[in-house]
Amino acid sequence: MQNYKDFWDDKASTTTGAFIAVDGSANEQVLALTGAYSARQITAALDLGRADRVLELGCGVGRIGGLLAPGIAHWEGADISANMLGVARKRLAAQANVGFTELVRTSLRPLPDAGFDKAYSVAVFIHMDKEDFYLYLEELARVVKPGGLVYFDTWNLVSRVGWRRFAIEAAQYRSADFSVRKDVARNQFSTPDEVRAFLEHAGFEVLLILADSPWVQVVAQRRGAGDVAVQRERVNALAKRIAYTPLWTELFDTLLKVTTEGMSPHDALAMMNDASLGDEVPMFRAWFIEMWRANETNWGKAPAN
Repeated sequence: MQNYKDFWDDKASTTTGAFIAVDGSANEQVLALTGAYSARQITAALDLGRADRVLELGCGVGRIGGLLAPGIAHWEGADISANMLGVARKRLAAQANVGFTELVRTSLRPLPDAGFDKAYSVAVFIHMDKEDFYLYLEELARVVKPGGLVYFDTWNLVSRVGWRRFAIEAAQYRSADFSVRKDVARNQFSTPDEVRAFLEHAGFEVLLILADSPWVQVVAQRRGAGDVAVQRERVNALAKRIAYTPLWTELFDTLLKVTTEGMSPHDALAMMNDASLGDEVPMFRAWFIEMWRANETNWGKAPAN
C-alpha cells in the first residue's frame, strides 16, 4: 500500500478486520474491555465534562468514542479510512451527539479552527512517519481552543518492554527487500524527549509525560489561555489513573514472550486467572484467548473462554 488511506481501508474491508486492526480486539466483548480501559485514562487526563466538544484523531470503529460520547456535549471521530468510519457509524448510530470526519491527508483541514475543547488519539501516532506525527500535532493545535487539552500515546523506545516490541519490528526487516518501501503504516517508536520537542514546537505546553510502560503518554495544553500550573498540578495528581500500570506492562510482556520466545500459551494464560490483581487481567485474558484462536495452527486448540 502506498498511503495510509489505502492501507487502513484494506484492513477494514470487513467489520472483523476493522476490529482486529484497531487494537487486536476480535469481537465486541474484547473491544468493550479495551475501550473501557482507554476511556478511563482519557477521562482522567482531559477532565472530561458535560459541556466539552471532543475530537478523536484516528477513531477507528468508535471503540473509545462510543463510551465517552454519553458524558460530553459532542464527540467527533476523525479517521483517514472511509471503511473504518463506516463501521463506526453503524456502531454509534444510536448516539445523537456524535459526528464523523473523513481525512484525506496529513491534515484536519475539514475541521474548523478552535472548534474543540479537548482532543485525544490512542495508538495512532505509532503508525505514522515522524513528519506526519508532528504535522498532526500542529493541526491539533489549530483545532483545539487556546487553553484546551490533548492526550495521546505512542510506542516508547526507552522502555525495557517497549524496546522488546521494537526489536520484533526491526527483526522482520533484517532480510527485507530494500527496493520495496517498508509498510506505510508499520509500527514506529519514539522517545519522551522527542515527543516533548514535537509538542513544544507545535504550540503546546507539556503538562505530563509518562514513560514507565511500553507507551509514552502525554497530556498537554494548547498555548494562549488557561492556567498551566493548575492543570499540571491536576494531571500529576491523577498520574496513576492515566498511566498504564506495571501489571499492564507485565501482561503485555507475557504476550510478547509467547509470540517471540516460545513461551507456552498455557503458561501465559495461567498468569491471567486472578482477576483480583486488577482490571487488566480479564481484559488481557479475553484479548489473549482471541489471539490464541487466530494462532491455533501453531499453539494448539484455544480454550473455550
